[in-house]
Amino acid sequence: MTTAVVSAPERMQRAREASRSIGLLTDAAKAELLRGIAAAIDASVSEIVTANADDLARGRDGGLSTGLLDRLRLDEGRVRALASAVRDVAGLPDPVGRVLEERVLDNGLRLQKVSVPFGVIGSIYEARPNVTVDIAALALRSGNAVVLRGGSAAQSSNAALIAVMRGALSAAGADPEAIQTVDDFGRDGAKALMRARGLVDVLVPRGSAQLIETVVTESSVPVIETGAGVVHIVLDSSAPLEWATDIAVNAKVQRPSVCNSVETLLVVRDAAERLVPPVVAALQREGVTVHGDDAVARLAADVVPTTEADWATEHMSLDVSVRVVEDLDEALAHIRTYSTSHTESIITTDEAHAERFLAEVDSAVVMVNASTRFTDGGEFGFGAEVGISTQKLHARGPMGLPELTTTKWLARGDGQIRS
Repeated sequence: MTTAVVSAPERMQRAREASRSIGLLTDAAKAELLRGIAAAIDASVSEIVTANADDLARGRDGGLSTGLLDRLRLDEGRVRALASAVRDVAGLPDPVGRVLEERVLDNGLRLQKVSVPFGVIGSIYEARPNVTVDIAALALRSGNAVVLRGGSAAQSSNAALIAVMRGALSAAGADPEAIQTVDDFGRDGAKALMRARGLVDVLVPRGSAQLIETVVTESSVPVIETGAGVVHIVLDSSAPLEWATDIAVNAKVQRPSVCNSVETLLVVRDAAERLVPPVVAALQREGVTVHGDDAVARLAADVVPTTEADWATEHMSLDVSVRVVEDLDEALAHIRTYSTSHTESIITTDEAHAERFLAEVDSAVVMVNASTRFTDGGEFGFGAEVGISTQKLHARGPMGLPELTTTKWLARGDGQIRS
């Protein structure tokens, strides 16, 4: 089932109308709806992979980067993983109807603050067809409709996925208009979505720093800002070599194109001779190009000299910047200067340094002795994620179901009037 060719505002109006029935579904009904979507995705693997092949071919012909091509790719395993993630979301507790606060006033009026759906969630993203499924599943599970703008790079993949999900809604007797796309309107669709105040309740951008900045500055719809990932790992003077090597390689190599991949290693000088040669060599064996300062270049071979721009770069590739710092103070100063407030980690056995790092680093996720790749809704137990918020209002860090709800107050009385 495809979305009829009507104007972008009309599609958003249909999503607004559908949100009323979706918001009234029971916990069991929403869970069953998602299980139906998961089954439909599993049954449509071949057509989804075929559609994705068209996107990949156009991306390669158009010079899309290796990192973006990796994000764009959907093979059978990834498609089935999408279906599995939808089932995981179906099994999560219902975020709607939670009583967050309650009290009885002196006059007997009974108040409850409860969680409710936003209504319509919008999302603008690029070259990430997995987001199409993740956000739709999370929106429906939290009682919301969704309007998606997935970008031209993934247009065939997104169209196939949306058709499958809308068909599953229809088959289950739910309103398929709860899932909308404005992809076929191109940039005009994105502009309409950013200006849909009153039709769309909140907008979540995911993608490059430029895309996010555009949405934040141009949108009249309230935005939850997800940030680029200039992610740091500090190798402290007490860092065990095995931990430092394993964590640095995992954080850079496992999937370099994602926002929780490490981009900068900061090595405290006292540990530089011990750690830099083996850690750099381990990264290079995995195909990583190491960009290093003068101190790193003296300790390791085949290091590309760094520029000032490297420290602020989200490579999204098998590249990492490495710097030797005098001490933890200088490491913290570097992070304050260049971090995008996404994720930072320290490798140390010094408890005082660990606690100081946790207290002083002002990022959405701060870690000790762990790979930054754990900053993920699935790893945190949220199921699929809407994104990783780097702002401080409403939501911060990996956003799951509770972050797609807002609140309202319920007041129950017995004829009270205000004196």
